[in-house]
Amino acid sequence: MAVTDEAIEKIKEMIVSGALRPGDRLPKESELAADLGLSRNSLREAVRALSLIRILDVRQGDGTYVTSLDPQLLLEALSFVVDFHRDDTVLEFLAVRRILEPAATAMAAARIAESQLEALTEQLEALGTAPSVEELVACDLEFHRGIVQASGNSVLCSLLDGLSGPTTRARIWRGLTQEDAVSRTLHEHRAILAALRDRDAEAARSWATVHVASVEQWLRSTL
Repeated sequence: MAVTDEAIEKIKEMIVSGALRPGDRLPKESELAADLGLSRNSLREAVRALSLIRILDVRQGDGTYVTSLDPQLLLEALSFVVDFHRDDTVLEFLAVRRILEPAATAMAAARIAESQLEALTEQLEALGTAPSVEELVACDLEFHRGIVQASGNSVLCSLLDGLSGPTTRARIWRGLTQEDAVSRTLHEHRAILAALRDRDAEAARSWATVHVASVEQWLRSTL
């Protein structure tokens, strides 16, 4: 194991064991290096790496702190990784979205507030019956984000937010090239909303699966 990896592992063990808790300040660099049996240089590299993935917060002139370790904060690193996807991995992103989003939509059916249902309804009504592809895809992103937020699971929200980006271009491409893509998407959105309004978790799950799978199926046949 590289010395920096060893240093990262030791700091991780301190956090997992509870020796360091969210919001705690790390001991002075010289003290922590001595306690962990590390060189100050390897410790410094480990702190730099852990700050990049939001485990640690380095505050100039104040010290280094453990962050809140909130899932949404930590999963921001996923968005960074996702930005480097290649076009040939879009199907894999869609497949993961097809697994997670129906589950989130079913959860939302039991928890969604009337005000959230009204907001989703207003989004669809504002689109009208013949939106442009760009308008539809922008609304699609907000529509699904609103539903996932209603699930009450912040980890799912962060994961699906990160997965949405790589599939945006595929959705625009489908809208421009598939004859009935816009009308089908509007129909599926209305069906998902109706299931949510009825508090029907299984119908919501089924329509969300159909909705994501239709993009995946189209892209698979096109490629």
